[in-house]
Amino acid sequence: MKIGFVKGNVKYSPYICPNTSKASNMFHIILFGPPGSGKGTQSEKLIAAYGLKHLSTGDLLRTEINNKTPLGLEAKNLMDKGQLVPDDVVVGMISSALDANSGVKGFLFDGFPRTKAQAESLDKLLKLKNGEIGVFLALKVSEEELVHRLLNRGLTSGRSDDTNEEIIRSRITEYNNKTSSVADYYAQFNKVVLIPGEGSIDDIFNALSKEINARMI
Repeated sequence: MKIGFVKGNVKYSPYICPNTSKASNMFHIILFGPPGSGKGTQSEKLIAAYGLKHLSTGDLLRTEINNKTPLGLEAKNLMDKGQLVPDDVVVGMISSALDANSGVKGFLFDGFPRTKAQAESLDKLLKLKNGEIGVFLALKVSEEELVHRLLNRGLTSGRSDDTNEEIIRSRITEYNNKTSSVADYYAQFNKVVLIPGEGSIDDIFNALSKEINARMI
């Protein structure tokens, strides 16, 4: 099902948006990392350092549903039926978020895109708004280190999936399988950079910043 979003009394397609110049000159980043890679910590530091807006599709869905927007109501209707929210609906929410935060310097995308089709849809939307993904950053951490970190985290996190090594390894495998197609997609545009995710927090942040700074020039 394809639906649009509404501003005032006018309905727009997720890909035909008013005031597209609002999002121009923004620098958008995709940051990927498997469970235990430290992505959450680095996201917070990048957001603070570069004036970015954190964009989580899960948070967007909850906000749209709580605000009972047209997209939120449609998403809730589908979720109540046990159906996945279509990419068009999610992209419509991202479009609304871009327009609502025109004063930020860019977005840090978290949890989206997860497929090649979603990446293509996101690029199409950003192009209409005179923007693009500046860089795709992927934190690389060995599987054994990830398992070690998550088992340690499980001692205090209260998360059952952080205490079972078999489940942890399955989560890492699932992450690798789901994200490889997105990395391959952005690699064709020379936007993928692998960052070692082992070392001090500051060292990893500095490596991320170095790549961002080089591409912002």
